[in-house]
Amino acid sequence: MTNKEIVCQFVQTVFNEHDLSRAAEFIRPDYIQHNPGVGQGLEGFVKAFTQMFEQNPGFRQEIRHAIAEDDLVCIHAYAYGTSQGEQPTKVMDLYRLVDGKLAEHWDVLQKE
Repeated sequence: MTNKEIVCQFVQTVFNEHDLSRAAEFIRPDYIQHNPGVGQGLEGFVKAFTQMFEQNPGFRQEIRHAIAEDDLVCIHAYAYGTSQGEQPTKVMDLYRLVDGKLAEHWDVLQKE
């Protein structure tokens, strides 16, 4: 799989299907997270999104664009099922991959 395909599959499996049991297939244990609302490493990610999915059971992301260059993949997506109600939050996620797994993440969120 290409890096872009890995990120798109990660979004589908983890964010849309809420299957955190498979997060380790996509995320390195030493994952670096630049969003202060999510903890570091695979463990921090799973903890944050377990809580997110409990609070927002309808959460899902719809990828609008995915761009890849070398070890970086950027996705532009709409996030639904958050505290914003029916208004989507626009999301730009930038992932760095190492050996086919997510190693680092940055994001920007735009709420209506």
